[in-house]
Amino acid sequence: MDSSNRTGEAVPIATSPDWQQHFSWLADAIERMRSGEETMLLSLSAEESEFIRFNEGKVRQIGSVSQGKLTLRLVDGARQAYSTLTLGGDAVADLRDVTEALATLRDSLRDAPDDPHLLFDRSQWTQSTRRAGVLPEPHALVRTVAECARGLDFVGFYAGGTIMRGFASSSGSRGWYEVANFNFSWSLYDRSGRAIKSVYTGDAWSDDTFARKVEQAAQRLPVLGRAPHVLGPGRYRAYLAPAAMQELLGTVGWQGFSARQQAASRSELYKLHVGQVALDPRVTLTEDLSLGITPGFNDDGYLRESVPLVQAGRSVERLTDARSAREYGFKPNGALSEEIVTTLSMAGGDLAADDVLSVLDSGLYVGNLWYVNYSDRMNCRLTGMTRFATFWVEGGKIVAPVDAMRFDDSLYRLLGDELERLDAEPELLLSDSTWGERATGGMRLPGMLARSFELTL
Repeated sequence: MDSSNRTGEAVPIATSPDWQQHFSWLADAIERMRSGEETMLLSLSAEESEFIRFNEGKVRQIGSVSQGKLTLRLVDGARQAYSTLTLGGDAVADLRDVTEALATLRDSLRDAPDDPHLLFDRSQWTQSTRRAGVLPEPHALVRTVAECARGLDFVGFYAGGTIMRGFASSSGSRGWYEVANFNFSWSLYDRSGRAIKSVYTGDAWSDDTFARKVEQAAQRLPVLGRAPHVLGPGRYRAYLAPAAMQELLGTVGWQGFSARQQAASRSELYKLHVGQVALDPRVTLTEDLSLGITPGFNDDGYLRESVPLVQAGRSVERLTDARSAREYGFKPNGALSEEIVTTLSMAGGDLAADDVLSVLDSGLYVGNLWYVNYSDRMNCRLTGMTRFATFWVEGGKIVAPVDAMRFDDSLYRLLGDELERLDAEPELLLSDSTWGERATGGMRLPGMLARSFELTL
């Protein structure tokens, strides 16, 4: 159904926005407003999501979110200005807001200084990714959780739906990314107050898979009721599950692979990048766009590339956005402006999932890590807490829980001389960030068997 604005121009109206159509229509309309040598760069971030919080296996909070925001970037010569506004999906109202924002940006550019590091892609390209996925219907999910969690103290958070990202430029580039997926994390609590945390993520929901994961966690609940195994400070043989690895590599991934931070000698992986330190030859890390869990384009209009970061234990390349490329004379490779890893993939090894406990034999099984931060940045030394699903293993069997303890260890050591085995099948863990909006991206990581892992208190 169409309507008209004040100029008589036909505009689309829909009760529920078709975000791709709406974005494309706005991009065309904004292009017609271009004046002189101006360049327009547009970025859309939108979602249609369902959120459910559970407590004791019952719904505590449920709701849906439909939202979109548009960032309009105006470039004239070497000057630029930005404006981000919320879209409501109504063409007339959104076009009015965009028109007002564009007028404000033009006013801002009159007195704006030249940007010495301005760089954006001027080529023309088209890219589209759409995956519908199979997601649970919210009320059906509530029933499934109630059935699977019967008799359990189940606390969890589900976020699922369609995430959309768009890009358009007056150079003629158009990019669209639309993927439906879900992220469900939950904990099963014991009377002692200890818990086992589990995660189920993906784009093809299965009631059977969810039920199996709940059952696997429930089978370990009796162990939580046992007296905890008391450990003193020291180094212990340990298996770090993929979720624990995600916390370590996610912390390092904020700045560790940034071209800007490396050039300024501020990267936490500086010693690795300059060759003072080498990791185990089995360590290979890649910013892997082939996973398809984040858009293949960025807000500067560059198509994103898979970037080999570490190969055979040695630093190879870095994440380089347009501004870093302009400032330091690098070649941009489609990194985001923050130059953080968004789709990190780590190569696996030869440790079968069924053999983890027997190969560990005696030591720590670390399911998750919390509050990870740096204790010594230049030596890539990390500290944080163990919490959920940390057990003591003897003779290849879980025998007791381990209460929360602080660790303090160097990633150089863990992924260097202390690395013994890596899981044969890395696990895909989607980002669970919902700060302002559901995030794209994630990591594909194996668990790791370490000869020693240092606990401090």
